[in-house]
Formats: sequence, C-alpha cells, structure tokens
Amino acid sequence: AWAQVVVCASGVARITAGHSTYLVPAWRAVWIPPHIEHLVTVVEAAELRTLYVHQAAGPAWQGCRVLEVSALLRELVLQMDVAMDGGGPMSAAALERERRLGELALDELRRAAPVRLGVDLPQDKRLRTLCEAVLRDPSRHATLEGWARETAASPRTVARLFRQQLDTSFGPWRQQVLLAHALRLAAQGRPMGLIAAELGYASPSAFSAMVRRAVGQPPSRFFATA
Repeated sequence: AWAQVVVCASGVARITAGHSTYLVPAWRAVWIPPHIEHLVTVVEAAELRTLYVHQAAGPAWQGCRVLEVSALLRELVLQMDVAMDGGGPMSAAALERERRLGELALDELRRAAPVRLGVDLPQDKRLRTLCEAVLRDPSRHATLEGWARETAASPRTVARLFRQQLDTSFGPWRQQVLLAHALRLAAQGRPMGLIAAELGYASPSAFSAMVRRAVGQPPSRFFATA
C-alpha cells in the first residue's frame, strides 16, 4: 500500500518499473505507485534515498513519473535521514520533527515538476534484446538498419514490432534513450559540445534542437540541476 519516491543523491541509477525504464541522475527522482514491481540497477556508483508514501496520504498519480527534486525537497530528504539516524527508539521530539518534515516533503512532492524522461520496453523477446542493447550503447548505430543487423531480423520486421509493441517508431524511441544518456553525461560535468559528439550529433546546435523538441526546454535549463 506504499508508493515509493526513489531519489538519486549521487551517481546514476536505472529504475525499471512496469513496462518502462528510467535513467535517473543525481537529484532527480522516480515516483513508483503502490503495488508496482520494480527493479533498481546501479549504472554508476549511486547513493539512493527512498521515501515511502502511504497511498492514503500521497499524490494520486497512477503511473510512474520522473520528478525534479527542488532544493527544498533535497534538504528535507537529507534532514529526514538525519532525524532517523541511529536506528533506536525515537524520542517524542524526534518523532514530532519527523512528522513535520514529512508533511512538508509531501507538500513539496505534490509541487514537483514532472520530467519527460522514460523509455518504454516491449514484451517481444527479439525487440527487447535490441532495446536493451540500445540502452547500453545508444550511439553504436544511428539507424534502425544497423541495429536490425544485430538481431538477424529485417529492418521492416523490427519497425513493425516497434509499432505493434510500443506504438511508436524507432526514431522517437531512440531519441528518449539519447535524452536520458545526455542527462547522465551532464551530471558528470561534460560540456554540451562533448555530449553532442558522444551521442553522434553533427553539431551542438543539432543536439540542442533535439532537446528542445523532446522536453520543451533549452539544454541550459534542462541540464541545470544535473
């Protein structure tokens, strides 16, 4: 009956929940509704903090979503960790402090802006293998034809599976993968020009145009908290 808010405090984690996966860099979070089976994979040495929110108290969001973690929410998460440190019985004053911190964290959580990050995953085993390979190294091939050769399937078959399984084409799906990896690289302090080159873009301006189309924000704003 408890939702989870998985907050990445450092590094990068991959959260797979339901039929989607999310690459989460430092100070982004993933909301996971109650009763959703999920898997957490550490991509780069990561420190995670998890808030558990009872379904009667938290937001009524039905699906998973990536959230921006404000400076206030970040400090609340850290202070709640300090308040519970020690593992022994908590004093009445400590319990009251935790209650106040929790109420404010819930209020800040409801205000948290969603981030359009998340990559849908298919059920078909052949397509799932291809999608996992793209997630590991999205710039190895720039076209569907290149990826299709690795699965010993024709590009037409793979394109059909994308439409049937994910209700999209390969291009927009791969764009979401590239965006997630770009956020991870930005969290490492890479300059925008190097990120664009590493992800296979001919120029930083082409990469910036992709980011604007995908999230409706310029890269300078989207990557600022990273």
